[in-house]
Amino acid sequence: MASLVPARIEDLTAQLNNVTAERDSLGQKVASLNQQLEDIRNNDKEMAELQKELQLANMVGGLYPVEGAGVSITMSENPGSLQTNENGNGSIVNVLDLLRLVNELRASGAEAITVNDQRITAMSEIHWSGSMIVVNQNRIAPPFHIQAIGDPSMLESGMSLKGGYLETLKFNGVKIEMKKEEKIKMAAYNGSTRMTFGKAVN
Repeated sequence: MASLVPARIEDLTAQLNNVTAERDSLGQKVASLNQQLEDIRNNDKEMAELQKELQLANMVGGLYPVEGAGVSITMSENPGSLQTNENGNGSIVNVLDLLRLVNELRASGAEAITVNDQRITAMSEIHWSGSMIVVNQNRIAPPFHIQAIGDPSMLESGMSLKGGYLETLKFNGVKIEMKKEEKIKMAAYNGSTRMTFGKAVN
C-alpha cells in the first residue's frame, strides 16, 4: 500500500504540471486576444477619425449636402428700373457682381454658399454664356438667390457694411432682401471633380 503513495504523488504532480501548463497557455491566449481586441479598438478609433476627416473635407469641398444656420440674399429689379447690364439679359446684376458677393460672403465667414441652388466650390465657375449667366454649367436668371451657411449675425453684419457691395447694388437700382435663416439646406456640388494635370504631392 505504501508503494502506491509515490506513484500517486507522481501522478498528481504530473496532473498539476499539465494543468499549470494549460493555465499558462490559456493565459497567453487571453493576453493575445486582449491585445487583438485593443488593436481592433484602436483601429476602429483611427478609422472613425479618418472618416470624420474625410467627411469634413468633402463638406468643405462641397461634395456632401449640408445644412445649418446662415443668411439668404435675394436680388431682383426695382419696379420701373430700365437699366440693364452690358450683356443685355434684362438684369442690372452681372457676373462680376455675383463673384464679388460670393467673395464678400467668404470673407464674412461663410462655410458653404449657393447661387440659385448651385453649390459654389473651388471647382465652380461663374461666367457669361451669350446673354445668360452660367454657374456650374447651369444657366441662371434673375431674381438671384444667394444662400450662405455660417454665423448668421457675422454674415449679416459683414454684408451690411457701409460702402459694401450690397449697398452699391442698392444704389444702382437692385432690390436687395437679406434675412437670417435658422436652417438652410444645400445640395452637393454635382459638377466634375476630376483633375487631369494636377497630382497629389506626398
